[in-house]
Amino acid sequence: MPPTDKKQVPFRGGGFAPKKVRFAGLAVFAVILILWELGTRSGFITPLVLPKPSEAFGALVELVRSGLLVKHLSASLVRLIAGWSLGVSLGVALGIAIGLFSLARSGLAPLVSALFPIPKIALLPLFVIWFGIDEGSKIATILFGTLFPTVIATYSGIDNVDRSLIRMGQSFGLSWASIVRKIILPGAMPAILAGFRISASIAIILLVAAEMIGAEYGIGAYILMAGSLMQTDQLLAGVAILSGIGLIAAWGIGRAEAWFLKWR
Repeated sequence: MPPTDKKQVPFRGGGFAPKKVRFAGLAVFAVILILWELGTRSGFITPLVLPKPSEAFGALVELVRSGLLVKHLSASLVRLIAGWSLGVSLGVALGIAIGLFSLARSGLAPLVSALFPIPKIALLPLFVIWFGIDEGSKIATILFGTLFPTVIATYSGIDNVDRSLIRMGQSFGLSWASIVRKIILPGAMPAILAGFRISASIAIILLVAAEMIGAEYGIGAYILMAGSLMQTDQLLAGVAILSGIGLIAAWGIGRAEAWFLKWR
């Protein structure tokens, strides 16, 4: 009889799932900072144009020692969290309405398309007139800027849900509410969370712009003061704080994705 040796075929159905490479991102940051430091120390990069990372780190340490970091960071985080939370909450609600109801789609989708391209920072003077120069105008700017990307991401995600799954649910006699809760919202969740990522970045940008107008404390106010005094080390320290906020926000949304998208 012929030999019955069986050759094992490797599994090829991985689905292009990304593999996490530990410390790869940290290594990229480290290489950039080392090259940057060497470039400024060797004179290849002019310190007036771009100070050393060590100088920016020293400015950040001094900011911590003086106690100003807590004041600036707490003021910015309150504005950021309040504006972003209100913006995405209202955006998800409007996006679901547009995605599920024909009347809402016909009435609100053109309005969203008309208002979305408007630079939100251009409306800040108008918000100052409406809500005052204090916290109201800053939170309103962030809210308005994060609202529309969330709306578009939400109803686009609902539109992209596989309709065969919805028909299957209908054929099994599921109620409208059950189909929305068990099929449509889970299917749209990847797009909604992607909208959260985009809106978080927009919120940080608008936070800095809003704090540059009439804010005593805040990372944006700190950066504006450092730039006006040509203290580029302090300016970069403020930028580093914003980068840290962005990394924390991305990590938090990533944890939310791991929780809500376990079914994938």
